[in-house]
Amino acid sequence: MAAAIPLLVFGGWVIFLSAREERTASLNAAFDTLDRVVTRVSSELVTQIEVAETLAASASLDQPDLPMFYREAKRLKDARPLWETIELVDRDGSQVLNLLRPMGSELGATADRDNFDKVMETKKAAIGGIGPLGPISGKRLIALRAPVERGGKVNYVLTVALVPDAVSQILRSAGAPKGWVGEVVDAKGNIVARTMAKHFELGSAASPSVRAAIERAPEGSYVGHSLEGIEVDTIYRTLPGTGGWSVHFGIPSDALNAPVKRSGYLLAAGGTVSLCLAVILAWLTGRDIAQRRLDQEAKAALELGLSEERRRLAIDTAAMGVFNWNTQGSHVVASTRSRDLLNLPDAPQLGSDRRYSREAFLKGVAPADRAIVADAFDQCFADGLVDVEFRTVSAGGELQWRRATGRPSQIDTTRTVLGVIIDIDAGKRAEAERQQLLLRLAQAEENERRRIARELHDQIGQSVTGLLLGLKNLEQSIETGDGKPGYDRIAWLRELANDIGRDIHRVAADLRPTALDDLGLYDALRALAAEWSTRFDIVLDLQISGEVSRVPSDIEIVVYRVVQEALTNILKHARAKNVSLLIDRRATELRIIVEDDGIGFNPIPSEPAGQPMPVRLGLSGMHERLSLISGTMTIESEPNAGTTIFIVISLITAAGPT
Repeated sequence: MAAAIPLLVFGGWVIFLSAREERTASLNAAFDTLDRVVTRVSSELVTQIEVAETLAASASLDQPDLPMFYREAKRLKDARPLWETIELVDRDGSQVLNLLRPMGSELGATADRDNFDKVMETKKAAIGGIGPLGPISGKRLIALRAPVERGGKVNYVLTVALVPDAVSQILRSAGAPKGWVGEVVDAKGNIVARTMAKHFELGSAASPSVRAAIERAPEGSYVGHSLEGIEVDTIYRTLPGTGGWSVHFGIPSDALNAPVKRSGYLLAAGGTVSLCLAVILAWLTGRDIAQRRLDQEAKAALELGLSEERRRLAIDTAAMGVFNWNTQGSHVVASTRSRDLLNLPDAPQLGSDRRYSREAFLKGVAPADRAIVADAFDQCFADGLVDVEFRTVSAGGELQWRRATGRPSQIDTTRTVLGVIIDIDAGKRAEAERQQLLLRLAQAEENERRRIARELHDQIGQSVTGLLLGLKNLEQSIETGDGKPGYDRIAWLRELANDIGRDIHRVAADLRPTALDDLGLYDALRALAAEWSTRFDIVLDLQISGEVSRVPSDIEIVVYRVVQEALTNILKHARAKNVSLLIDRRATELRIIVEDDGIGFNPIPSEPAGQPMPVRLGLSGMHERLSLISGTMTIESEPNAGTTIFIVISLITAAGPT
């Protein structure tokens, strides 16, 4: 019966937690689906905007040459299934051409005038909402507009009409479970796409709960009703760069909460049964309490003697200190180990222990922590436990960490605290060092991420942009029949593509040089030296002496990165014109010397008054890497006298004999 009570309660609680986890998993799945849809829709719309802006920059609109632009737009529209049509609108809002009508047809005013006015005002591309049935297309379309700007003046507005069904297909392919309701809503609260959409629903107003959520915040969650009248728990997020579009995913509330409700009923039923069993068990147990109490009192004296004997044995054999704090007599009986841990002087002996007054015992605690320790012991009887960490001062004046734990005990009227003292100094120091190392590793990782991002953006990104523009100009040259300039551009584009390949290869080599894995440390350093010298126009003399056999891979990686960091520091700070790098492989050690003729520095700078000591993260990182393989680094430098770095790595202690 006693075993059944916790089993019933525990079983009901496990069922309840499982149901909660199931509900949380459903919500997490909804967030994942929402992230996928937001990413895909945003990416697709950004791509369409970029292509539209490129088309708006067409040279055929410079004069303008509308027939040529009509053909160019027709060819581009046929290649993009999301585009229903392309229209060109003048400054007054009248259509100049529309791909749904032949060139020169009579056309009316453009739809979605608010979006048109916004483009004219901001001179930037913009996405409008879903419009009414078009008089030409007969469909509800999404207007995407880009200004045709020449000489700082907007001559036309290029309008691309997107098909909403394509956005609905993105929603349906996001992997949402059956029954979930997904919607894309424009800034005015009209439905652009829907997982359960009928054609007549697109362009109609979303449910009141959806519109209220959009007005309240750009993202979040709410409980509302779908257009079908189903209560749903919904999460939503605004699409960036769309002028207020948002994506909503709703899970039917009944399906989401049903497992939790069932488990709640089971938990309540199990609790009721457990309570009944507990009452019966208490009645049966109560009859035995009186007799058991008499038996326990008879055994108490014997157990007390045995516990005292065990305490003596623990004092003699344990590596921790034991103490007995008499809170009424204000004295402490401490073992020899406790005296050593607290650096206490000798005191009158009580058997094998020492007896100290409260004040004398607290002198073993660092002054800053004495009040904390005293308060912890004073509150022991109220809290039922004492567990406090504090510092002591060694004979050499060094602070050391200790921990005291104990429990209150009362025999007759005597109230004491029985506890132990443990040396935790090594653990505290290790934790502090670990935190510092984690911080430095995080900083190093962030710096490397920032460098890679800058390399990709500043070099490869610009080259790719130039390649795209060159391809566009080449296309126009071929259309005009001007062959020779086209060949020149092809040669230029081929050289630009080669530059992109070299940039990508260099970034990849910075992350992990393949020569280090394939050919070893020495060939990798030769490649690094040649590339670095050519790239930054600094003379780098590399000399390799001794045996050239390979060393363990962990040593190769550390040496390569340390040399790479040293060259980076020279480039950033030294202003050197010549650099010398010497690699000397000996029988039991590897020596590296890096020397430059730069401006030098003071390796041990003085601390300016009121300012912190400067931190050199590069040198600190080199020291940390070398410490992993038992390497050492020495720096010799003076202002205006260059810098020399000496590195020694023991091949025996670092990785065993090689």
